[in-house]
Amino acid sequence: MKKIGILFGQENTFPWAFIERVNQKNVEGIVAEAVSIDKVIQGATSEYAVIIDRISQDVPFYRALLKNAAISGTAVINNPFWWSADEKFFNNALAVHVGVPVPNTVLLPSKMMPDDTNANSFRNLKYPLDWPTIFDYIGFPAYMKPHAGGGWKSVYKIHNMEDFFDKYAETGQLVMMLQSEVIFEKYYRCYCLGGKYVHVMPYEPRNPHHLRYAADFETSPELLKTITDYVLKLCRALGYDFNTVEFGVQDGIPYAIDFCNPAPDAELTSVGQENFDWIVENAANFAIEKALAHKDGVDNLTWGTYIRSAACGSSMIPDVSDGGKISAPAVIFPKEMTVEIPVAPKAAAPKAVKKSANTEGAAKDDLKKIEGIGPKIEELLNAEGIRTFQDLAAAAYERLKDILTAAGNRYKMHDPATWAQQSQMAADGNWTDLKKWQDELSGGKK
Repeated sequence: MKKIGILFGQENTFPWAFIERVNQKNVEGIVAEAVSIDKVIQGATSEYAVIIDRISQDVPFYRALLKNAAISGTAVINNPFWWSADEKFFNNALAVHVGVPVPNTVLLPSKMMPDDTNANSFRNLKYPLDWPTIFDYIGFPAYMKPHAGGGWKSVYKIHNMEDFFDKYAETGQLVMMLQSEVIFEKYYRCYCLGGKYVHVMPYEPRNPHHLRYAADFETSPELLKTITDYVLKLCRALGYDFNTVEFGVQDGIPYAIDFCNPAPDAELTSVGQENFDWIVENAANFAIEKALAHKDGVDNLTWGTYIRSAACGSSMIPDVSDGGKISAPAVIFPKEMTVEIPVAPKAAAPKAVKKSANTEGAAKDDLKKIEGIGPKIEELLNAEGIRTFQDLAAAAYERLKDILTAAGNRYKMHDPATWAQQSQMAADGNWTDLKKWQDELSGGKK
């Protein structure tokens, strides 16, 4: 039995609706429940294949519990290691690299020195800062906000230089960032699940909280596709399984304003019935997908392309090139969205077996389409139960190296560092992006 748990705090609608919807689907071997904790022992295996985390950003005890669960194989959504290291200023820097427009932004040191520091702790910081260049780059009006904050806490609108210094003096030990104002004609908040399911919601942040999702402005198909592309680029690069991304549209350009949300709002009373129905349905489908794909004793977390490519020693952000777009699914504004639940992946065959009855005749992709895989390596992978692009995308780098090493000196020098990323593109049908990347891997010679 694969258990899906949800860990939550003061929410009253989404967690229970999520549990009910998962169980209503009656998928064999899958059950959902509220997480129940009576002890946390180091390194102990969790009873949950998947945990949806809705509260650990506010409760450090839960954050430590989730990391302990993740190390024993639980698929925690969102990855607790990544979001607790993430912050908004880094998000903006990453957005620049993946080609998503963001407001001009600078980082500011805290106005007051942190506890247990003194002037010597800041000998590398020039004083005064280069305020003329900073103000010229940002312009006024501007916004000042915590570099790692959320929930519109400690956010200031800045009208001029004097106003900046007055309000900067109020920020205490907070590390702030100063950001150009986006004078938006339209605003959107977008759900993104699993780096593939996107729901774009017109949003009016200037309305009272309960009316913010009541915006009803028109959206062109072109703008819709651009926003969807940007949502996927950001969430895939960051590795968020469950996120919201916000855009302010100025002069037809959607600027990403906020896209670091470890537990996005999903309460019926704030998002409205239609959006609530979408997030409950698709969160349930996605959690079931993760549970079916769960493998005992391995890392089942989602790591974004920024981290995965760094671990593999490949280019920093492999699925983005100048002017390139990540293909987006046809989504947005649906009342319902049907998601096909995949069958559980088959276990790999033992290494000593060259051909196994449990894989003979099963679905098979042409793995030779992946750069670095020829007929012989494809045969080795097939013998180990890796027969489809999705199998290859899910295979751990260490496992692939072990397969090549066990096959002898002829193969052990091959490096499968990019196979997972290429295979995911192939599994998603992103052949154009795959071809571009393969051309880059081979120095443009293909």
